[in-house]
This record gives sequence, C-alpha cells and structure tokens, in this order.
Amino acid sequence: MTERPSAPGADNPGVADAAGRTARRVRPKDAASLILWREGPRGVEVLMGRRHHALRFMPGVLVFPGGRVDRADHRAPALSELSPLARRMLEVSARPSLARALAVAAARELHEETALVLGELREGRLVPDLAAMDYLCRAITPVGRPLRFHARFLVAPAEAARGAIQGSGELEELRFFAMDELAGQPVMAITALILAEFRAWRALTPRGRARRRLIAIMGMDRRVPERVR
Repeated sequence: MTERPSAPGADNPGVADAAGRTARRVRPKDAASLILWREGPRGVEVLMGRRHHALRFMPGVLVFPGGRVDRADHRAPALSELSPLARRMLEVSARPSLARALAVAAARELHEETALVLGELREGRLVPDLAAMDYLCRAITPVGRPLRFHARFLVAPAEAARGAIQGSGELEELRFFAMDELAGQPVMAITALILAEFRAWRALTPRGRARRRLIAIMGMDRRVPERVR
C-alpha cells in the first residue's frame, strides 16, 4: 500500500511552489507527473485537477496528476518498456533504474488520482504501458522550500488510457481542460511554464521532438537548456 501524506495532494510536484519558505535545506524528492492529452472540440485538451479549496496554500489551483517515486516503482513489472528515446531523455537526469521508476510512478499516480489505467490491471495492480509515454522536461523546486521535488514531466495520448475518470479525493474537478480555457484558470508559475513546453512539443514533428534541446526549469522558474553528455 502506498503511504500517503495527510494533506490531499501534498505529494504532487505542483504543490511545492505554494509551500512557503524555510531556512532548512531540503533535498528534492524524485517525482513524476503525466500530461494526458487529447484532441477536443476546442483543440488540444489536457487532464488536470484542482487542489482542494480547503487547503491553506493555493486552493483551487490546477495541477497535473503526479507524485513522488515509491520504492515499489523500481521493481514493478510493466506491460511494455519505455521507448529508447524516452529512456535516453530521462537518463539525462536519472540513473537507468530511476528513469524507469519515474515512468512507472507517473502511470501509477495517474491511476491512483484519476482511476484511469495506462496499461492493464492484474489482480488489482497496475501493470503500466510505459511505451505510451514521451518525455517533456523536468523541474526542480527552488532551494528554501520545505517541500521540494525533482519532477519529470511525461506526456501520453488519452487514447492510450482506459476507464472513466473518478477522483480519489486528492484532486477536485478532474477533467480535460482545453488549452485556451486554461488562460482563465488559476495555475502556478511552474505549471504555466510546463504548459508552454507542452505547446512547443506539440508543434514539433516527431523528428523535431526527437532532436529538440531538452529543458530543465530551475530555481525561481529559470528555463535552462540541459547539458547532454
């Protein structure tokens, strides 16, 4: 059973911007978020949910399903493995075993928070379809925050997931939001930057996506090109 924080959504990478500051240096926790997208009547739509309105920090703010990597994610079986391209991009900032665990965590968190299945359920356990995912970018919460994440953002088409959206209580109003609709919605600065990266990724051809310069968002929302060895 996955251990959960007391506050709903507290392990979601999007929460870190709203957590205030602390004098104690906190090591970022590895985390993953999945941007599930589809073509809708108003154009591209992405699956997001609201932080609870009862929360002290940033109530009602939209975030992607996601959370930190669990120990079990490192040894979890998968229906399919990451594509060589997605694995290579994840391994820019993660050792090979962690790269795979990040993708597993993204699929697991999607299922736990939305009930959608990216893969198969076997005896109640998710066996994820890692091949359905592409890598987008990563972000690290600034130093001085009491809750910090080294979050990797992955993307997958909505048709790769099965089931009906059912909230677990971690996020409210889970649904697909049209990209143009998000302009009038409350989102954190980091989320707006991730959405901008997603728009740019969507505009590229498959060849362009494979050859693009990878981006990390560091410190106070600084967009930094990755140094690829």
